[in-house]
Amino acid sequence: MLDHFAGEALFTSPLAARLDPECGGLVSGKAAIRAYWQAALDRNPSLHFEITSIHAGVDCILIGFRNERGQDRVEALRFRDGLVFEGHGTFRPSELGA
Repeated sequence: MLDHFAGEALFTSPLAARLDPECGGLVSGKAAIRAYWQAALDRNPSLHFEITSIHAGVDCILIGFRNERGQDRVEALRFRDGLVFEGHGTFRPSELGA
């Protein structure tokens, strides 16, 4: 998956903010994104996703998916020169305490 990310890619996620409150939800750089996903897999080896929708924009895609707990999520990925340079994992507001 990370072959599609630029070295300087940025990723935001409410889960990142929960796991490391000091980062404010921002994961910066491909190595840090790799560590973020590895930590997620270490915490939940049964982690998997079912894609429910894909929407394309000018320089981005939105991927709707359901995780192994049946929770719906959407991830937004922006591309430059064929690589993801910016990504955003999103949750339903009710799951964020909003």
